[in-house]
Amino acid sequence: MVKRLFGRGRWRLVVLAALLIVVAVFWYEFRMTSRLRFAYRQWRHEKLWRKRSLWLPQYRLALVKEVDGVADNLSGLTWNYDSGTLFVPLNSPPTVLELSRNGDVLRRLPLVGFHDTEALEYIGDSRFLVAEERMQKLSIIHIADDSREFRAEDEEPLTLGLGPAGNWGVEGLAWDRHNRVLYAAKERFPKHIYVVSGFPQTPNTVQDIVIAQDENRDDRLFVSDISGLDYNHRLGHLLVLSDASKLLIEVDGTGRPVSALSLVYGNGLDGPVPQAEGVAMDDEETLYIVSEPNLFYVFTNTQ
Repeated sequence: MVKRLFGRGRWRLVVLAALLIVVAVFWYEFRMTSRLRFAYRQWRHEKLWRKRSLWLPQYRLALVKEVDGVADNLSGLTWNYDSGTLFVPLNSPPTVLELSRNGDVLRRLPLVGFHDTEALEYIGDSRFLVAEERMQKLSIIHIADDSREFRAEDEEPLTLGLGPAGNWGVEGLAWDRHNRVLYAAKERFPKHIYVVSGFPQTPNTVQDIVIAQDENRDDRLFVSDISGLDYNHRLGHLLVLSDASKLLIEVDGTGRPVSALSLVYGNGLDGPVPQAEGVAMDDEETLYIVSEPNLFYVFTNTQ
């Protein structure tokens, strides 16, 4: 009787393992097929898409360096178009660094009262949005030229309420300043890009906060996770960064991927970007990527 039960249990484990392998193979094949299909479309439509996009294949690595005084935990990136500098959050201990375009540290500012700060986005008027991943919370901070630390402003924070997320919560932010729309990326399980309107509030107005999804766009993203976002205001395109897939994808206003940059090889890279966590573009459309533990990459347009 004991042998019979043991045998039955063993076969159940074998069947379960086989099913998991089949699911993993199908998932991998689906991702690879989608990626190969996109590579073909990118090659086929290059002349047309190049004129209407950033065309990431023409970007080439210009600089890679370690960020001074940082051992680990670079977690995001944003461009401040007013100061002409970059800002990077560290998730542990919660800190924000101001960087030059060459990755030199200009300021180091503690984030007081924050936890697990995974993303930071500049929204104008010296204000930034900070995302706390596990709490799925977005808060506003004000950084003046003479600031030495960050504290949450009095304005009520927004909790996205994406369901149980653990360490797979809000991982990237992007701000469309013309339409006052915020894009917030849930990293995985499942991955989504949420579109948030009405937050933060326009001064002297009362707006409803609306959180929406674009399933069509999300389904077209042939990546395993989302680790960072940026928004290009000239074109109205999103940049979607994936650490697990080692890829940066440009997505147009209809949700269609139109170009991609491999973070494994080529374009001046000698080896894979270890753990890409943040992406931003400056006003000249120079591309910046930060990677854990402490690496800063600059890609420039060669055309």
